[in-house]
Amino acid sequence: MTNSSQWLAALPVYNEVDYVDAVLDEVARYAPAVLVVDDGSTDGTAERLQQRQDISLIRHVENRGYGAALTTAFQFAIDEGFEGIVTLDCDGQHQPCRIPEFVQAASEADIISGSRYLKSYEGDDAPPKERMRINRTITHELNERLGYCLTDAFCGFKAYRTSALKMLRITNHGYAMPLQLWVEAAAAELKVVEIPVPLIYLDLERSFGGALDQAEARLKHYREVLDEAFATVMAQGASFPSREEVACN
Repeated sequence: MTNSSQWLAALPVYNEVDYVDAVLDEVARYAPAVLVVDDGSTDGTAERLQQRQDISLIRHVENRGYGAALTTAFQFAIDEGFEGIVTLDCDGQHQPCRIPEFVQAASEADIISGSRYLKSYEGDDAPPKERMRINRTITHELNERLGYCLTDAFCGFKAYRTSALKMLRITNHGYAMPLQLWVEAAAAELKVVEIPVPLIYLDLERSFGGALDQAEARLKHYREVLDEAFATVMAQGASFPSREEVACN
């Protein structure tokens, strides 16, 4: 059985002054240790975080990106000797009460990934059409290339065993970081399990940065990240099962 006291909850934060205190109050109810990585916030979030005594805090002086904030959290979990880490966003779209479910599920797998499409919940939001289309497209392409059976490639609500994190080499600092992570995880033959989470969209106008706010440019970028990740691990001798070799329920 997984010992929850050896697990860390980590939240990448960038300009979340309207949500940060309420979300962290709730996270603290379900996680014995909490880390916030402030990725260069400029809206007053940093000042709010500095007033809290119930979290560990790492601040990036400048905004480095979602992937960079997560890799900082991963390294902290490894360096501090945690058994694992649960990552969730700080904008109210992930429910902290589900943290124990992720920790428990991690007793049977290396990575537990939340999926907004495994199960319907009463009150689920309708996702923005373009983001839904891109998610489905990239998730399908990942499954075809990796032999996985994912339903949601982009959900940030996840649990990782630190023994698994030590096997990953994550270099992508942006929103496409999860795609490199999936390729690295498959190359390392890590066991991945999805569990359902509600579909909550509060930030319908999220900016992905410049040209990436355009759906087709973002899809092209994601494919480029995937191709680069595959080229890297294939050069190291990795191989992947064919889709036909994997039984998806």
